[in-house]
Amino acid sequence: MDTLHIAPPDDWHVHLRDGDALDHVIAATALNFRRAIVMPNLKPPVTTTLLAMAYRDRILASIEKACASGQYSSSEQAILRQFQPLMVLYLTGATSPTEVDRALASGVVHAVKLYPAGATTNSEAGVSDLLGQCSAVLERMQTLGLPLLVHGEVTDAHVDVFDREARFIDEVMVPLRERFPALRVVFEHITTRQAAQFVTEQAGVDASGRQLLAATITPQHLLYNRNALFSGGLQPHWYCLPVLKREEHRVALLDAATSGLPQFFLGTDSAPHARHLKEASCGCAGCYSSPYALGLYAEAFDAAGALNHFEAFASLNGPAFYGLPVNSGRVVLTRNPQDIPERLPFVTDSGIVPLRAGSSVQWSVTERA
Repeated sequence: MDTLHIAPPDDWHVHLRDGDALDHVIAATALNFRRAIVMPNLKPPVTTTLLAMAYRDRILASIEKACASGQYSSSEQAILRQFQPLMVLYLTGATSPTEVDRALASGVVHAVKLYPAGATTNSEAGVSDLLGQCSAVLERMQTLGLPLLVHGEVTDAHVDVFDREARFIDEVMVPLRERFPALRVVFEHITTRQAAQFVTEQAGVDASGRQLLAATITPQHLLYNRNALFSGGLQPHWYCLPVLKREEHRVALLDAATSGLPQFFLGTDSAPHARHLKEASCGCAGCYSSPYALGLYAEAFDAAGALNHFEAFASLNGPAFYGLPVNSGRVVLTRNPQDIPERLPFVTDSGIVPLRAGSSVQWSVTERA
């Protein structure tokens, strides 16, 4: 199979940043994905429905800036303008059930995000005791069907960084599922065999037939193990959180993603940071993959001999979980190598370094309609 025809895909986990940074990265997501779940870990974080609506307006305004820039053809501008940002609230100890009501009524907010305090970029305002601080909010979300998206790592300094996701399952996910069995949860950017197994085994559906537990998986965790961080020296552009794991975990994730099971779907966790902030004495966590993500995912599925399941993972399973229609139109990917540049323009002269910079990806998007 040298050509893939799929329904236009969505990105169910992306960081778009704000301000000038947003203007530099928005088109990479909007050209390749019809919708995206937009992470709320800005400074200050997006903690209320009003803040989410304002952020959405800035994203749409950034789309219009891109269309007016002269960089894109009329057909590309039409694709850009179809993009729908799906907003998320940042969960804190102060989040109220009333705010959950507002979020659902807005039609703009599609989920609430748990950042364990200190787990990743801009997570300082996150939650340190989920069930202790947020039970009333979780109860309301369970009643209303609003999903909880979780960054699945414990932050105890005594827990090895490579074990933090597995410990999170035992210490947070299991109690959460026992206390709120009908709460709809997305275990985001899973990285371990244990997480893939947990989501596979704990699958269930609500009264409307939607999955109660799902997971997103990134391209870097399907294609690379932790050796990529140290190949030929320290490689900061492969550093993300949760961090890359052993080969056995990569294989388990690939098996899950390519299984055809409905609870696994695409979420790039594309996280733009300027090159100088990655290549620093204390480098930022995050891989920037949006411009080439579809080709990278297709390459992973191709290597697994599972291109027949690619459309489900990229275009069907996510909408089914969120209760949204499958996008109309088609996207065509071709087995056609595409070079990935060493860097792309960004808000500083240092630019931004995309995942697998200076190499190539074996699949390319050749048609969008």
